[in-house]
Amino acid sequence: MPGNCRQPLAIAILVVCGALAPGLRAQVMAVAETETVQFASADGHTRLTGYVFRPQAPGRYPAVVMMHGRAGPYSSLRRGQHDAESLTMRHRMWGRFWAERGYIAIHVDSFGPRGYPEGFAKHSYRFRPAEVSEATVRPLDAYGALGYLRSREDVWPDRIGLQGWSNGGMTVLSALGPQSPGLGGVGIANGFRVAMALYPGCRTQSTDSGYRPYAPLLMTVAGLDDEVSPVVCRDLAKTMQGRGAEVEFHWYDGAHHSYDDPGKTKQSHEPNRIAMEDTLQRADAFFARHLKP
Repeated sequence: MPGNCRQPLAIAILVVCGALAPGLRAQVMAVAETETVQFASADGHTRLTGYVFRPQAPGRYPAVVMMHGRAGPYSSLRRGQHDAESLTMRHRMWGRFWAERGYIAIHVDSFGPRGYPEGFAKHSYRFRPAEVSEATVRPLDAYGALGYLRSREDVWPDRIGLQGWSNGGMTVLSALGPQSPGLGGVGIANGFRVAMALYPGCRTQSTDSGYRPYAPLLMTVAGLDDEVSPVVCRDLAKTMQGRGAEVEFHWYDGAHHSYDDPGKTKQSHEPNRIAMEDTLQRADAFFARHLKP
């Protein structure tokens, strides 16, 4: 088995370590056990839980903050279990992906500490409580994680990126805005150096006449997304580029929402598999360009 792949993530291994281009496999590093940590949100009162994936070798590394989508961080197959072992296969796969490539990644549970560990059902966005808003609350969690990572001796404090899926991708867009909620004067000098939003909803930013992310942004969308509009995001990407933002945008024909879920159901659909492979390779290159020395 190539690299540092292990049997418990068999399906993820098929995609990340078997089906990907040899260039990705060649960079794999050994990964330490997942670490569970507690830290404060930048909202000033919420205590958050994070799951840290890191290379096994001692040293100092760039880092990535990961923000889950509306379904939360935990697997629906382990209802009632909210810990590192019950993280979804996708979140564990991405955490290991970053650690194997020389990053420290922290997956942030925004919902559990606020009483919603199981997240929300599909198409239930209009019932989403304000206390977990991706526009006004969750960006503060992202910045809380940024502050926590900067306090670690094994992290380069000025080389930290941000990643989010769906509702977490919407959090990314909000966090990168010129006036991120509750935080004045955030920019690339004191914020995130790079970011990635996978299949986010883009309507809020599309109606903001001055929206321009302060950091380089990689955005991916699924052509057959049935939860958010890829067309709105495509138009927003063009607008952001026209405003001088560094935005790399990719549309995957035939792919579904959550196309990077490494489970059999999603990956049996060929456009999802192709989109996932391409996204992993692009993420690797994009983040390395902005975070690696």
